[in-house]
Amino acid sequence: MKQFIGLLLLTCSWGANAQSLNNILTAGIENAERFTDAYTAPVTESAIYGISNGWYNSADAKPLGGFEISVVGNITGFRNKDDKKSFELDIDDYENLSFTDGSQSKQVATGLGDITGVEVIISDDNGLFSERFELPSGLASEDFNFIPSGYLQASVGLIKGLEVKARFLPKIDFEDSAEISLFGAGLQYDFTKLLPADKLLPVAISAVIGYTNLDGTYDFTDSNLVDGENQRIDASFNTWNFSAVVSTRKIPVINFYGGLGYITGTSDIDVLGEYVVRSGPFQATYTDPFSVSNNVSGVTANIGTKLKLGFFRLNVEYNIAQFNTLTAGINFGFR
Repeated sequence: MKQFIGLLLLTCSWGANAQSLNNILTAGIENAERFTDAYTAPVTESAIYGISNGWYNSADAKPLGGFEISVVGNITGFRNKDDKKSFELDIDDYENLSFTDGSQSKQVATGLGDITGVEVIISDDNGLFSERFELPSGLASEDFNFIPSGYLQASVGLIKGLEVKARFLPKIDFEDSAEISLFGAGLQYDFTKLLPADKLLPVAISAVIGYTNLDGTYDFTDSNLVDGENQRIDASFNTWNFSAVVSTRKIPVINFYGGLGYITGTSDIDVLGEYVVRSGPFQATYTDPFSVSNNVSGVTANIGTKLKLGFFRLNVEYNIAQFNTLTAGINFGFR
C-alpha cells in the first residue's frame, strides 16, 4: 500500500505511511518542513518531467476538422539516478537533531531512494527528553524504479497549420482514501503550412506549447497512527512544455519525429489537518503544519516513430531530460 499510493499521487512514499509522518512531526515543525522539502524534491521533479511529455507524435498539423483521440502512457525511470535517491543530512542544519551513531552528516534516502536503517534522536535543549526514530526510505526500497503516468488526449485541426489539444484523466478514487485527476491544454502550429508548396515537402516543422495540471489527495485520518482529525496530503503539479518539432510526413506507413524543448513546472505539497504529537520533546497539537514547494525547469529532447494503420496509429518516443521518460500512445482518428 505504501508504494501504491506513493506512486499514484506522485507525492512522497511516506504519504501512505502515517507512522513515518508522526516521526517527522516529532522532530518539530521546522525540522519536519526542512526534511520533507529535501525528501520530496526528486519525486516531484521526476513527476513534472513525466507528465509534461506526450503532446505530439508528428509535426504535421491536422487539417480543418481532422482529429485524433489518444491513450498516452509514460514511464519515468530513476534506476540510475543515484544523485536523486539520497541527500546529505547535516545535523547543523537542524535543531536538536543528531544521528544515533554520532555522525555529523550522512547520506539519507529521498522519496526515490533505498537507504534504510538510519536512526536519529531528537532532544530538548536541556537533553532531558528525547525521542529516537528511523528516517523513512523511498520507492526504490519497495523495488520501484519508475513513476508512471497516463491520460486521454484529443487533438483537432482548425485553421491552416493550427491544431488544438486537450488531455484529461477523470478523478479516480482508490479505497475511499486517495484520489487523483489530471487535465491540460495545448497548441501546435505547423509553420510549413505557410509555404505555397507545403504539400510537396518531405518534412514538417512545428511549435508546440502544452500545459498540464495534476492534483492528488491522500486522506489517512482513519489510519489511527497519528492522533488528530482531517489528516491528509494534498499535492498539485503544474507544468509547461515549449517545443520545436520536426517530422517526416510522406512515408505511407511509418514516419519519424523529434523535438527539442524546454520544460518548466511547480509542485506544491500541503500537509493538512490536525496532528497531536504525544511523544518526544516537542509534544503539541499542530493544525495544517506545513507546505513544501519545488520549481523545476530544464531542456528536453526526444525522438519517436509513428506507425499508421488506417485510422488506427501507434507511436513510441524516448524523452531525454533530467529524468528520462518512455512514452507510448494508441491513437484513433482521421485527417
